[in-house]
Amino acid sequence: MADESKPQPQAPKHAIQTRGLNLWYGDFQALFDVDFDVRAGRVTGLIGPSGCGKSTLLRSINRIVERLGYVRTTGTIDVLGHDIFGANVELLQVRKQIGMVFQRPNPLPLSIRDNVLFGLRTHRDGDRKSRPSKEVEAQIVEESLRTVLLWDKVKDRLGEPAIRLSLEEQQKLCIARLLPVKPRVLLMDEPCSALDPDGTAAVEELIWSLKGDYTILIVTHNMAQARRATEECAFMLHGKLVEHTETAKMFVSPKNQSTADYIEGRYG
Repeated sequence: MADESKPQPQAPKHAIQTRGLNLWYGDFQALFDVDFDVRAGRVTGLIGPSGCGKSTLLRSINRIVERLGYVRTTGTIDVLGHDIFGANVELLQVRKQIGMVFQRPNPLPLSIRDNVLFGLRTHRDGDRKSRPSKEVEAQIVEESLRTVLLWDKVKDRLGEPAIRLSLEEQQKLCIARLLPVKPRVLLMDEPCSALDPDGTAAVEELIWSLKGDYTILIVTHNMAQARRATEECAFMLHGKLVEHTETAKMFVSPKNQSTADYIEGRYG
């Protein structure tokens, strides 16, 4: 029996931490000495004008930015207590722990069911012996689609092509596709930019329902969305992190004049 008198290990307070993060696209520096702490289990928004470095910072956290061959970084990014640039870190494992949702839904040209199972099957590296049974796969599909509030709409047409879904449903499906591999961090880059107001409201409801179980970092240009859908906000300008605080505090009494100017629509 475990000794209850001994202190039990606690989950890390911060799911993401960057220190002195700089990034260059060729000769152009896009990020400048970014120190950023993202609290575990919370929804944190990244706001700022176009070209300020929001999406670059977001895409650095799961190293997707490295797909461009001319990117160079200095500094550190720790996710879930591990340096993602560490010598022994496998890129596949980084992206397994850190899911990414893009501006436009990108369902695969497969059925709804196979979209949900795609990541799980990919991370098993084709080892048929390690694949779950059909019954377990069916349970995974149902649980994932229920989590994203989509199951009741699609449960009778799981074999249909995913591209037949509405844009809102496709975006929810893209989130569901991440869940079977059990990521702990979800990065969202303008996830509602292609949606109408009803679709936006539905995805925001989903984001709110996922908080606590997942750490969510969301880039948005929509100030109303930032107020509604996030618990903390970070404001970026010219590649620098200017201010980071509780969302309510930032929108009521920002500390930095640049933050106030942006929130009030004076530029951006």
